[in-house]
Amino acid sequence: MAEVTSSPSATYARDVRVTWWYTVASIMLLQVFGLAVWALLVALGEPSLVTVLYLVGAAGSTASAILLLIHYRREPLDEGDAIGVRPVWPVVLAGVASGALAGAAAGSLLLAVALAAQALCLLRWRVGIRLRLVVLLIAVIVAAWIIEVARLNPTGYIADVFGVGLFTAMLPPLSATSLWWWDIVRELDRARRVEGRLAAAQERLHLANDLHDLQGHHLQVIALQLELAEKMLARDPAAAIEQVRLARASVDEARRGTRELATRFRGVPLPDELANAADLLRAAGLRVDVDIAPDAAEAPAEVLGPVIRECTTNVLKHGGGVSASLSLLRDDETWELAIANDAPAAPRLGGSGLDGIAERVGRVEGSVDAVHSGDRFTVTVRVPAGVRA
Repeated sequence: MAEVTSSPSATYARDVRVTWWYTVASIMLLQVFGLAVWALLVALGEPSLVTVLYLVGAAGSTASAILLLIHYRREPLDEGDAIGVRPVWPVVLAGVASGALAGAAAGSLLLAVALAAQALCLLRWRVGIRLRLVVLLIAVIVAAWIIEVARLNPTGYIADVFGVGLFTAMLPPLSATSLWWWDIVRELDRARRVEGRLAAAQERLHLANDLHDLQGHHLQVIALQLELAEKMLARDPAAAIEQVRLARASVDEARRGTRELATRFRGVPLPDELANAADLLRAAGLRVDVDIAPDAAEAPAEVLGPVIRECTTNVLKHGGGVSASLSLLRDDETWELAIANDAPAAPRLGGSGLDGIAERVGRVEGSVDAVHSGDRFTVTVRVPAGVRA
């Protein structure tokens, strides 16, 4: 029985996406609920034309909020010092105008100011400005509320139904707070990715240092042996030949040490290899499912590891879809690796692609099947259990 496993980084990436959708759902539910309550109040006390105007303004405000949230999600954190690209400002102005229309139709200055503030709170402002903006908007909303209750509508439903006004006034600061928490989560996610890249760079540096030490030592020994052979060639040819033989042995030793070093650094367990591939695909924006057998670490990593890397590269280069799946399962005495992704057309893979995979797997009497069915392209590799490269 196979079990589904995932790496901590993959789980964290999934939690980040869930956090975003929770944030968006919370903001939109609060706004839609508040506008629905106002729609009920307007419909009970105003003519039908005023109700239609209010619904138009409420729909425009909601659409503006959705577009601003989409822009907020796509805006890179590295460019977070700016408010955003210019095309976002027409959406903000549309949200402000829609809020003004809804507030005018409802006869409420508080609603108009709150919806305008909501549009402003859905922008990513520079560090330090967001807090000042929220404080300022809260002061403006409270002032609008006081003006409405005391001067514009002292006997209306705003004064009687305190909860409606409070809910309306709290919508912009609650939205800004939710997005602030999302920014923190996203910053932590970026820090996790940077940490992963730094770990990979540190590992490469470690490899470079070990390779430098290994090759530097052997090359120095070989140089000394050849220098001795050159000096002894005239007076003692036998000794010179012995030094050349020793130099050749040093070359073999250097080659063997380099091979062992490369094997040590390339010998990543297959579960980790699959988890790294899944993280890479998720970083490219794909939705990835991973299914790994409990004893997947026993699979021939020397054979399947390069296959996983090659297939992952092919998915990134030729996929163009939105989802992928990785699985490594054991069936009796055979390991089966399957990598599938969305592909509107069958990829044309050759050279170092499917041909290279087939050649590598064929050396251990394995098989490769590539099937394009509908919009799904699947590469299935089967190798005997217990084989070695």
